[in-house]
Amino acid sequence: MSTEFQSTSASPPLPPDEGYWEALLQEGDSAVAGGMPRQRDLDWEEFELHDASSGLTNGVSSSGSEADWDEVQRIFDFDETAELRVVGFNRGGLLVEWNSLRGFIPASQLIDFPVMADNRARREALAQRVGHTIRLRVIELDRDQNRLILSERAAQVEPGTRANVLTTIRPGDTCSGQVTNLCDFGVFVDLGGLEGLIHISELSWGRVGHPRDVLKRGDTVTVHVMLVDQDQGRVALSLKRMRPDPWKTIETRYTVGQVVEGVITNVVDFGAFACIEEGLEGLIHVSELAEGHFLHPRNVVREGDTVRARILNIDGNARRLGLSLRR
Repeated sequence: MSTEFQSTSASPPLPPDEGYWEALLQEGDSAVAGGMPRQRDLDWEEFELHDASSGLTNGVSSSGSEADWDEVQRIFDFDETAELRVVGFNRGGLLVEWNSLRGFIPASQLIDFPVMADNRARREALAQRVGHTIRLRVIELDRDQNRLILSERAAQVEPGTRANVLTTIRPGDTCSGQVTNLCDFGVFVDLGGLEGLIHISELSWGRVGHPRDVLKRGDTVTVHVMLVDQDQGRVALSLKRMRPDPWKTIETRYTVGQVVEGVITNVVDFGAFACIEEGLEGLIHVSELAEGHFLHPRNVVREGDTVRARILNIDGNARRLGLSLRR
């Protein structure tokens, strides 16, 4: 698909840390809205192997021979593809065999792999691919860390396409692309031969329970480029940064004492949170929920309730908004 890039004069935000990229190695449910998934190494002991004839056993090092690493490096440098056999799986993806090396295909990098909340169904879907041969492209290679990450999705484009996109886009650019895959931790967007990742925390200024609540496969989106890593072929994208941060202007648009309408988004022991617009949530402290005594805030409000509340205090810098149902 054609992709248009527009340079912007505004300075880009701080780039995401390594945890952003480690989302590719997560098993889907480790990322939460508002935070980055923790970095962890790939644990080979987690894999369920196809059969003993492969010569692989749980816990065996994936270091491989220098000759095989050299061959993988050559294929990576020339942007070629390879057909490899799937020998195992875990909840996060598939294990493939490349002579003496083992490589990992994150489930998010498989073609037409369904988004599944049920762990058993997810494992069964992955297990069905064991024994198959898949055409793959190397998307991450780190010999020192014994890390070899491959993608079935990336193998669909012509050689050199990914490199062309990487040399074209810059942090701070605005570009358009098509949503190709949704995972628990974010959304992949085709930028014209290279997929960028929108982490779940970069989808909206507000709460996002799952990326499917914001986007769906096939959607065309305009995104902000946060970071481009040409060495690793990674592009970090943001959808929410296409709109102003509502906390930056909250004090010019709302005043203390103003009555606003909101929707209860979360009820906790110390009160309830109400969303008055996308990205703006205020706290109704338990002492401001109702007159008299009650056992728990859920005896007064529940998630999804629409309420009218009065603004008690505003602090845009601290991203805090105090609300009251009593006053």
